[in-house]
Amino acid sequence: MKTKILLVGIDGLILDTALDAGCAPTLAGLKTAGCFAELTMEVPTLSGPGWSTLLTGSTHAEHGVRDNLFAGHDLLTRPDLLSRAYYQDQTTSTFAAAGWPPLVDPTGIGPVIHERREQQRAGRHRIIALDGETYGYQKIDAEIADFSVYTLTKSGPDVSFVYFCDADDAGHLNGVVGGHYLQAIARIDAHLARLHAALEERAVTRGEEWLMVLTTDHGHVDEGGHGHDSPQERASFVIAAGIGRGNPDWPTMFTPDRLVPMLLAERA
Repeated sequence: MKTKILLVGIDGLILDTALDAGCAPTLAGLKTAGCFAELTMEVPTLSGPGWSTLLTGSTHAEHGVRDNLFAGHDLLTRPDLLSRAYYQDQTTSTFAAAGWPPLVDPTGIGPVIHERREQQRAGRHRIIALDGETYGYQKIDAEIADFSVYTLTKSGPDVSFVYFCDADDAGHLNGVVGGHYLQAIARIDAHLARLHAALEERAVTRGEEWLMVLTTDHGHVDEGGHGHDSPQERASFVIAAGIGRGNPDWPTMFTPDRLVPMLLAERA
């Protein structure tokens, strides 16, 4: 039986802040139970380049995403994790849900996650594209969580990507020192608890093997904001927790472009 993978992207999360404040018990529990690696993101520390690297296994120079405008990108020749998993084994089912449109919405800039219409029509690929920029990420993240828990519970796709942006939004609006940022992290942690419970249920009742992986694209300066080369802005991480299987044997430090190949190796 092949391992099923759920990759969760938590935009703008400063892991130490979340853990030190005690507002993210699910996140803390997964870090304790799983394997942990530190990542240092390339500059500029922006979501477009960062997620393009984490989701395609390419450096900034290779995928050509320089900022959040995506002008001149080369994403068409840099397929994402879900697409690469499908090309590796065409029985693979995939799912992506995000509220930041450039990641998943085929009608705008990007998207980083390829549309793959033929696989969608064949029931092998599903995308949930919502708009947190317009409707607010607290609301949209909750909807993303609902869609994702339902999909994971009912169909258990082989490789999934789920994205939350509430914490990054709070960091931009109010900085990362204070209650607003921690409250957003707590809300995301509640979403993580629901996702984790769905995977545990499938592992127990269906005998499936799962790998739940968490990461972020950048941190923030204390007053909120990112894009430069300070250690706090460049700090990222990977937590990988096996559910119904052991943890992967991954190094404790690696470059962000190595995440996709390492995940694909768990499916091989």
